[in-house]
Amino acid sequence: MAFSGRGPSHRSSRDSAPGPRFALFALLSLICLYYDQRDGWMGTVRYALQGTVYPVQWLVNSPFAGWQALRSSFSTRDDLRREIAQLREQQSDMAVAALRMEALQHENAQLRGLNQALPPLVTRRLAAEVINIELSPVKQRLMLNQGRRAGAFQGQAVVDARGLLGQLARVGPWSSELILITDPEHAVPVQIARNGLRSIAVGAGNSGELLLPYLPVNSDVKPGDLLVTSGLGGVFPAGYPVATVTGIKRDPVLLLTQVRARPLATLERDREIMLLWFDASHAAAPVAPVASDTLPQVTLGAPSDAAESEPAAEDTSPEATPP
Repeated sequence: MAFSGRGPSHRSSRDSAPGPRFALFALLSLICLYYDQRDGWMGTVRYALQGTVYPVQWLVNSPFAGWQALRSSFSTRDDLRREIAQLREQQSDMAVAALRMEALQHENAQLRGLNQALPPLVTRRLAAEVINIELSPVKQRLMLNQGRRAGAFQGQAVVDARGLLGQLARVGPWSSELILITDPEHAVPVQIARNGLRSIAVGAGNSGELLLPYLPVNSDVKPGDLLVTSGLGGVFPAGYPVATVTGIKRDPVLLLTQVRARPLATLERDREIMLLWFDASHAAAPVAPVASDTLPQVTLGAPSDAAESEPAAEDTSPEATPP
């Protein structure tokens, strides 16, 4: 009891006078500040203390660093599957991009071929894209994405890089309908490039065939002959390739030669085609149909006017003048 009673009173008597210790530490602090400001010798002390404390810091940070290294080195199976799926998706996107690039290169080459195949009388050209195809035995038509807003007009000639396609049958504000040369309702004035023999090629309702039904049985036509436009009819210029002769059948009873030809244009595979405008003053420009010179030119007018004019002329004669 006596010992426990003197202990607290003894500590309280020592703690009741903190002034000497505070003054000592304050004096040491001022001395350290003075010499650090003057000579910078505290930097050496800090360097030594930092080297001493570094192992402690490394030991404290080691568990967290080890856990991070463990997480980064051992990826889960789901993460690996996710990465594989992303890589496969990127590979698919790159494959699609490569296919699109190849398609664009093909279209570019096709447009270059169109420009190089155009005759010199062309004053303007307009590329059009096929947006719909209708190929049947009774109708051979294509829908284009160019219309009257772009300057297209009914009856305009349309070609591709290999040959003649047809003409515009209907024209809307933003689209137009192309009737192909293979349509049963279409006819093209053609001539054989070898000898200049003229005829008319009509559509057979088949995208790979034309018919020449108006050639006499003794016509000079051979398989492989090139058919070009004759320039007649007022639609197509002269000399543009149309088809090649593939078959000939002569029947003396009918007095006509059945000639079949294959169009040079790729009617079923074309995607980019060309609308043409021609120079009317060029020698190969389309020739509009005119009336025959052997027929008399008849002027329609009012018969009563002519009848009245003749008596008026007779009244001016001296015999008709009253005395």
